[in-house]
Amino acid sequence: MDNDCILYLENGKVFEGKSFGFSGEALGEIVFNTSMTGYQEILTDPSYHSQIVLMTYPHIGNYGINNFDNESSQCFAKGMIVRENCTYPSNFTSEENLSDYLKRNKVVGISNIDTRQLVRIVRGEGSQKCIITKEKNLQILKEKINKFPVMKGNDLTFQATCKDIYNIVGDKKQKKIFVYDFGCKSNILRILNEEFKLNLIVGPCDTKPEKIIEMNPDGILLSNGPGDPAAALYAISNIKKLIGFKPIFGICLGHQLLSLALGMETFKLKFGHRGGNHPVMEVGTKKVEITSQNHGFAVRNVKIKDVSVTHINLNDKTVEGIESIKNKCFSVQHHPEASPGPHDSRKYFEKFVEMI
Repeated sequence: MDNDCILYLENGKVFEGKSFGFSGEALGEIVFNTSMTGYQEILTDPSYHSQIVLMTYPHIGNYGINNFDNESSQCFAKGMIVRENCTYPSNFTSEENLSDYLKRNKVVGISNIDTRQLVRIVRGEGSQKCIITKEKNLQILKEKINKFPVMKGNDLTFQATCKDIYNIVGDKKQKKIFVYDFGCKSNILRILNEEFKLNLIVGPCDTKPEKIIEMNPDGILLSNGPGDPAAALYAISNIKKLIGFKPIFGICLGHQLLSLALGMETFKLKFGHRGGNHPVMEVGTKKVEITSQNHGFAVRNVKIKDVSVTHINLNDKTVEGIESIKNKCFSVQHHPEASPGPHDSRKYFEKFVEMI
């Protein structure tokens, strides 16, 4: 089939491509991910809310889709851009192909795109809004893009969180922790519950601190999630009230929110960090970990009393981890649960469990 749709960027550039997945229109912020595998986990990661994911690896869909690699109960990415969409997957776990999966989850895809050129544009000009569509009137597309909200200043946590508090029972003799769900990935909960046998109380992103204090958990985890951390003022305020109450561990957005609650600042990266191959150095030991990342904002490296920067990204020197021994809290920007990605950083779950 010939090219039948277009990708229109905020800067006015147009790419012709072939549609796959759901037949419709997708509007969002274009971001690229350098992972070779893990497209199913990426599509279902709540941190990709309102984003269209460009996969840099050229051949996507070759091992198909299964029913156990989802990171949430739905697809949060609005669209997918690939060089080549594989329609005949080959893997013993495969249950359907990528195109059928996207169609079922109403996610628009476009293939036959020069992804190398597109990544160079995003790297050079930064993340920007885009639209995948069959509409050819560029003036109409420009108006749609202009109406779509920018990511900076946009709090998306309420659109990714759970609706009510629920429990995941582990070993009743083990500790219990409260998980602030800002858009939590399933693998975080699985590791804490199945590997460490912890009892989890998972609550919505706006759960009142007083309610958590009343529950009296042994620790608090701040999950990953989408949007601008500085826009989630309610979350920052709630975390401030909980600092010092029990040990706190933050991951990704949780890291940014904890940093803001401790008095630090965040800023939007030019094109973000997304992939499974980002080198991060532990400042104290100089040891380097290869990490899984997915974020468009970062913590500014400023000196704050009783807070130390523990990890640095070796690509751009941005803050990858902080700790406050006095306040019994720490956080990492990267994903220790991976999915997809390496397992170099699993030790931070062990550190949190030791703290509680």
